[in-house]
Order: sequence, then C-alpha cells, then structure tokens
Amino acid sequence: MTAPASLGHRAEGGPPTHRQAMDPAPPRLTVRAGHAAVDGAPAEFATLFRHGTLEVEFYRPEGVDRQTPHTRDELYVVASGTGVFVNGETRRPFEPGEVLFVPAGAEHRFEDFSDDFATWVFFYGPEGGESP
Repeated sequence: MTAPASLGHRAEGGPPTHRQAMDPAPPRLTVRAGHAAVDGAPAEFATLFRHGTLEVEFYRPEGVDRQTPHTRDELYVVASGTGVFVNGETRRPFEPGEVLFVPAGAEHRFEDFSDDFATWVFFYGPEGGESP
C-alpha cells in the first residue's frame, strides 16, 4: 500500500511532493550528539552537518588549541566550559552559551580552558570570508 501524497510520500508514478523536493531533515544537533561524534573521530572535531556553504562542527580540544586560521568566516557557540578566547589582538573570557565571531584568515585560539570545554563551530560563506 502506498502512503497518500499529502503525507510527503510520492504515490507510484506521481510527481514528487513539496516535502520530497526539500532537503531531508538534518540530524539532531545536540551537545550529546556532538560529543559522540568527536568520540568516534580521529581528531578533536567532527563535522555533523553540511548545507550549501554552511558546515557545522563540534570541537573539543584537549589541553591545547592547535588551530590555524581558516579560509571562511566562522561562529563559535560555546557548549560547555570556560577559558580565554584570543581573536587577533583581543583576549576575552568566555562561558557556556557565548557566541564568538572570527573573520576568515584571523589568528585565533582558545586558551586556559577548562577540561569540559567544547564548542559548536559554524563555518559559512565564500572562501576568504564575506565583505563587511
């Protein structure tokens, strides 16, 4: 038996419904899912979602943040932990829930962070960053 098209399924031989034409639902992007992805990754980060120019990662460095500048703009949303965020010449404390912006190519890193530090990373836009 075929599900009616109104439920987002295509009847045999019928055209795709609006729901089918859209991208599939993204995975749940929870802190628990982020930790699980990093636990299974060979690095201190894992990519959990991509769509267009948007890339969502979960980053959990251990002891030292070894990042180098990135080629696209990025936002961090701190999931847990505290420490100091260095963005160019600026140093500022951070806490859970804080949103931090880094333009493409900028030197940045997390320092003096607690053992429970983890953050979401959202890369977006073109290589070289967006124009201000």
